[in-house]
Amino acid sequence: MIVVTGATGQLGSLIVEKLITRVPVDRVAVSVRDLRKAQDLAARGVRVREGDFAEPTSLAHAFEGASQVLIVSSNAAATGGDPLAQHGSAIEAARAAGARRIVYTSHMGASRTSAFPPMLDHAETERMLGESGLAWTSLRNGFYASSAMFLLEKGLRTGVFEAPPDGKVSWTTHADLAEAAAVILANEGRFDGPTPPLTASEALDFGELCELASSILGRPLRRSLVSEEEMAAKLTASQMPARPLAISLGLYRASHHGEFAAVDPTLRTLLGRAPTSMREVIAQQRDRPA
Repeated sequence: MIVVTGATGQLGSLIVEKLITRVPVDRVAVSVRDLRKAQDLAARGVRVREGDFAEPTSLAHAFEGASQVLIVSSNAAATGGDPLAQHGSAIEAARAAGARRIVYTSHMGASRTSAFPPMLDHAETERMLGESGLAWTSLRNGFYASSAMFLLEKGLRTGVFEAPPDGKVSWTTHADLAEAAAVILANEGRFDGPTPPLTASEALDFGELCELASSILGRPLRRSLVSEEEMAAKLTASQMPARPLAISLGLYRASHHGEFAAVDPTLRTLLGRAPTSMREVIAQQRDRPA
């Protein structure tokens, strides 16, 4: 049994959809916080059980019979929670359930010295996995392409994208990463420990993204450089809390240091095709009905 956590979230739901095309549906189970959101999966034969990282006792039932557990990384830090405590609970529950392997959705920039705060949590979770006594695979996912589009949103409205100095980033879609995760889950043991970076085929900085978006969408979009101090002052004035502020500034600082610039062929190999490019992502937004 392959148990997928976070299966009603953006990445987890896509992983389940791809996984049930590769293994029999009765080998797929999900652990979700809200059973109502997974009714469609239950109707299609997926085992659906309630499980919440924040309530460790719930995970014993959710993970029962698991051979592999996919831990989709927690976003608890966004609401003041402790993702590492939650990951630790999930790792222990998988071990107690008798799982052979844990697969974890990490990040290409996972490092104890990263300038981008979430990378510290990914690195520490990988350390915890290494000490778990279980086989484990860490999916070193490229930076989500949807994050680029979110960050460009205001600039597309105003015509100016304003941010501190940045660097190239291998923007990669949720759909491609979900498909790769399904391939890896269906072929247990293909990777032990961290995977190579799972990235699209091109890395772009925000200046290049602005030019690309402007040409595809037919709207003016100019890249304007501001200092970190100016950016911090503006975000503080907008009442942004300290943690999101550190994350926002850390993204630009880390990319400026080259932390997300790697381009690797592993994702292309897993997919059997070229990963979705940012040109395609932007064009999809253009073609989306209003």
